[in-house]
Amino acid sequence: MVSGTVTGRGLAVPAEMHQDTLWDGFFAEHYGHSRIARRVWQRSGVQTRHGVADPRQEDVSGWSTAARMRRFVAEALPLGKEALTSCLADAGLQPADVEQLTVVSCTGYATPGLDVLLARDLGLPASAQRLHIGHMGCYAALPALATAADAAVARGRTTLLLCLELTSLHIQPADQDPEQMVAHALFSDAAAAVAVAPAGPGLELVDLASRTDTTQAGLMSWDVTDLGFRMGLSPRVPGVLAGHVAEVVTDLLAAHDLAVDDVAHWAIHPGGPRIVDVVAARLGLRDDQVTDSRAVLREHGNCSSATVLLILDRVLARPDLRRGDHVIAMAFGPGLTLYAALLRMR
Repeated sequence: MVSGTVTGRGLAVPAEMHQDTLWDGFFAEHYGHSRIARRVWQRSGVQTRHGVADPRQEDVSGWSTAARMRRFVAEALPLGKEALTSCLADAGLQPADVEQLTVVSCTGYATPGLDVLLARDLGLPASAQRLHIGHMGCYAALPALATAADAAVARGRTTLLLCLELTSLHIQPADQDPEQMVAHALFSDAAAAVAVAPAGPGLELVDLASRTDTTQAGLMSWDVTDLGFRMGLSPRVPGVLAGHVAEVVTDLLAAHDLAVDDVAHWAIHPGGPRIVDVVAARLGLRDDQVTDSRAVLREHGNCSSATVLLILDRVLARPDLRRGDHVIAMAFGPGLTLYAALLRMR
């Protein structure tokens, strides 16, 4: 049977930064020792995260977008190559085996793009096809995974998928906007890659579902400004997602004669701690079923599109993962958009 199956994975993160020392060493002064900002920081659910730009060493908040994009390319190439090289080794692939490279990012742009530059640096065949998916935000990994799986099923192609986000390059000038405080308390950098092949043991993509509530599109945004990219993140987002998540997931499962209780593992994108709480409550999940999501938030922060792949990496490493187990991966982003993927361990 031809299917789109995750047969390997690889991760790369820049230097670790502790949340408390980031507050003490930069953000406390950045926000004028605001009590609101401190409270946001303390409730973020993040303990450590990673960044190519440490604000304690270099304050990029006044940099132009052009300067940030130059830095993005310089940092993204070695980080992306590290994640992809690890993924190739884990999948038992050589660069010559790769027929498609898909790169996802909403935090930087270049032309030629990262897909071209990384294909060059990895030594992929000149015939390897490429796809760049930009500015979809945190949920982008799931439609990208579906595209790779479709290529495996329809054309028998082996694909490398890389999600690479460098949010540390987009710290904004100081103001008292609570949405910026939340964004700066949560977001982090990471590169996560998977190999998707037409056959072999691994995590098979069974189906995909999405829901976009355009009536609430203004609640989450990622705007290109003269000073980098600026996040808009309303506190109403968890409540809106609560109105959609149960229906999307139950409909996706019902199409395959499954129910929530049939799902062995969950990979829920932790846009913030309240999002995990809301999803767990709406689906009736136990605390132990969302430990991987909370652990990724605690250890990595919100790494935008890379986050759900970080959680799947933890799921795939679990000793209790068995052949035939079903996994649901979920992510959320601008639109307001929810994506859910049903996967099965082969």
